[in-house]
Amino acid sequence: MQPKKILVIQNKRIGDVLIASVLANNLKKVYPDCHITYFVYDYTAGVLEQNPNIDSIILANDKELKKLSVLLKTIQSVRKAKYDIILDPYAKFQSRMMCLFSKAPVRIGFKRKHKNLKLPFYTQAIDFLEEASMDCGKALEDRMNMLKLGFGMDDPDPKYKIFLSNEELQYAKISAVKKPVIMLGVLGSTPNKSLPYEYTAQIIDHISEKYDATLLFNYAPHQREEAEKIYELCKHKDQIRLDIYEDSIRGFIRLMNQSDLLISNEGGSVHIAKALSKPTFTIYSPYIEKSHWNSFEDGKFHDSIHLKDEQPEWFSEEYSREERKEIESNPEYLYQKLTPEIILRKLTPYLAHHFKTTERELN
Repeated sequence: MQPKKILVIQNKRIGDVLIASVLANNLKKVYPDCHITYFVYDYTAGVLEQNPNIDSIILANDKELKKLSVLLKTIQSVRKAKYDIILDPYAKFQSRMMCLFSKAPVRIGFKRKHKNLKLPFYTQAIDFLEEASMDCGKALEDRMNMLKLGFGMDDPDPKYKIFLSNEELQYAKISAVKKPVIMLGVLGSTPNKSLPYEYTAQIIDHISEKYDATLLFNYAPHQREEAEKIYELCKHKDQIRLDIYEDSIRGFIRLMNQSDLLISNEGGSVHIAKALSKPTFTIYSPYIEKSHWNSFEDGKFHDSIHLKDEQPEWFSEEYSREERKEIESNPEYLYQKLTPEIILRKLTPYLAHHFKTTERELN
């Protein structure tokens, strides 16, 4: 079958959408003449822009799509487009309904163990892998498995990329600042993915004392007040440039591309930095299953820390769905145990490896 039109539905957050772009990157190698469309939330589309393997992007509003009238209009639009193949790598209620009524001859999606799906949403339903076996992390490996089972690809490429225009490559907003430039993801996408503010400030203070570097803050525009609270807790404000900030995804991409390294709470910014081939150090929330999202971590270029690795006695051997939900709703207790001292035991040698010539002489 040589499909003319393929739709990928990925109505989730920034990191999920960027990871899902590997589907288009691989499908274009097999079907170079097909038209590939992505259906995503409007606030995530920036990570797909300029990708030569994606021909068009349909934008949806998260809250609006949950309204039945909007969902029905969206379903009609998808059905009218007459896609040959639809891929649903997240399988939310809205995307399953879009698949069910699309009449696309090929509909591929994942089974969800806790969902009793009796309707024929997909022509091929694929099980999530039990565990990861590749260095790309389980979330990416699941999508590689989708390509293998759905399209017979022997060795799909799991590396996701961000593509920049020539104009974006000339971005010079931080060309005159002191190097190195360290980007700090001071807040996660939600409070339960954010390290306690005082811990974040202590880590920033350590970096400021150790390195003569320029420190930039990354956060969502609506988090500015919270980011300023962290700034006020920091001792060495002279190295932090709050005035250098971008409030859009493409703006952050340009800024990150000119930075030297990212230290961040786990989230979309980490995946963006990895897609730009920038070194990353990730701090995971206690409820996050690290093996799902630790793409390409080798302990040198990309490294991370999770409380479960450092103090496994606080966790059961495997997260149950109920345990993750419980920790997610109240992560503060375990976050308090992921102290700056524990984090710095890993972060300090990581930074020394990357910035050997810029370390200050400590008194």
